[in-house]
Amino acid sequence: MNKPIRRVSVIALLLFLSLFASSTWIQYVKAPELNSDSRNVRSLYREFGTNRGAIIVGGEEIASTIPSDDAFNYQRTYADGPLYAGITGFYSVIYGRTGVELAANEYLNGSSDALAWSRLENLITGVDPQGSAIELTINPEAQKAAWDALGDQRGAAVAIDPSTGAILAMVSKPAFDPNDMASHSSADVRATYQALLNDDGNPLINRAIAGDTYPPGSVFKLVTAAAALEDGYTEDSQVDAPNTYRLPGTQTDLPNFGGASCTPGETMPLSDALKISCNTAFAILGNDLGQEKILAQAQEFGFGDSIQVPLSVTPSRYPENENDAQTALSAIGQQDVRVTPLQVAMVSAAIANEGTLMKPYLIDQVRNPDLSVYSTTKPDAYGDPISEETARQLTDMMTSVVADGTGKAAQISGIDVAGKTGTAETGGEASAHAWFTAFAPADNPQIAVAVVVENGGSAGSEATGGAVAAPIARQIMEAVITK
Repeated sequence: MNKPIRRVSVIALLLFLSLFASSTWIQYVKAPELNSDSRNVRSLYREFGTNRGAIIVGGEEIASTIPSDDAFNYQRTYADGPLYAGITGFYSVIYGRTGVELAANEYLNGSSDALAWSRLENLITGVDPQGSAIELTINPEAQKAAWDALGDQRGAAVAIDPSTGAILAMVSKPAFDPNDMASHSSADVRATYQALLNDDGNPLINRAIAGDTYPPGSVFKLVTAAAALEDGYTEDSQVDAPNTYRLPGTQTDLPNFGGASCTPGETMPLSDALKISCNTAFAILGNDLGQEKILAQAQEFGFGDSIQVPLSVTPSRYPENENDAQTALSAIGQQDVRVTPLQVAMVSAAIANEGTLMKPYLIDQVRNPDLSVYSTTKPDAYGDPISEETARQLTDMMTSVVADGTGKAAQISGIDVAGKTGTAETGGEASAHAWFTAFAPADNPQIAVAVVVENGGSAGSEATGGAVAAPIARQIMEAVITK
């Protein structure tokens, strides 16, 4: 081979190698980035041109896909959209996915490894690919009861089956209609999304599990009481309960709610202190126990943990490195204690389940496109935060709260209900949040629930957990127990 031909051959080889390298770089290395690029119209058409699987509650599709006469071929629709918006989230051409639409996306869009054989069959037969259906644990009656009972008030409600961890209801208000976000009109979707972002009610946030967590107020006294019982106290133990308590190292006196006296004497049984939600008794108890014991008990209930249900749950927190004054306030659910309603429901669920806390979960089953069951969630223990004896004593104490204490509005005829009220100061001039958590029947629990109504809801500054949140919790429990 002469020299000129050799040079041309080398140049041609280099060009082929360059072409091979660039093709490999684009098609393999950069492929994920290019596929996810919002400007990639082909990816959008491929994604939204799939017959996406349904999301099902109680045998009915709450999110489904129907054919459309446009370039996308399919349109995502939501039945009772606002009712389930906090759970389903939305599926948007522009803004992607949230909620279950995001958490279970690989099943819904058919890209899961579990559907590889189904995809191969579709390829061979020419059938359009289809995603799997997701069946949720939600009880439709409980969900509707929570929605109706909250009304136009801002807040959230969560219900759990204590024996399994299955989430029976999850409502957040204000809500939004995911149908508006699923529109194929880019202009309409952008306008809707901007309006939702500008809404001071933050409707895109699922208050039941995420966003700004809440001070729990007196519902946290269940954690403090649990720490005390685990430390050797009993429900009959006498605890100090003065009219006011001078916070250690300060000139600040902590009063009881409304300035009331908890007892004619200086002490009272722990059970009575919980029944009437005595602030001074629990603040002193918190200092007697110490910050480390209450922190450890809170962590046993799940505080500080990142939980997936599979939606991501904002960790609840109990502060560390507190002084005595801060510990006293934290023991009554104030200071820097912050919770999600789901976390509060988990505390009640553990007590209801004889001390064993089950992992909360939202997806019951995944069904293949041929309707065969691909997977079923098996209940799994989260841990044992308290002993069976502690759970029994707390159940007795919580039952008295509803029978003749601050939670009378949660009473259900013929059924013993165990509950705890809370009225959480928020700081500044804003009205307190109204809380209630409970389970029922007390002797054979079917449901544990937590409700928060922000800033007292329609009752404003006159609100208490017993007056505002307890009736909501009662209606949710009745929907499950009496159905």
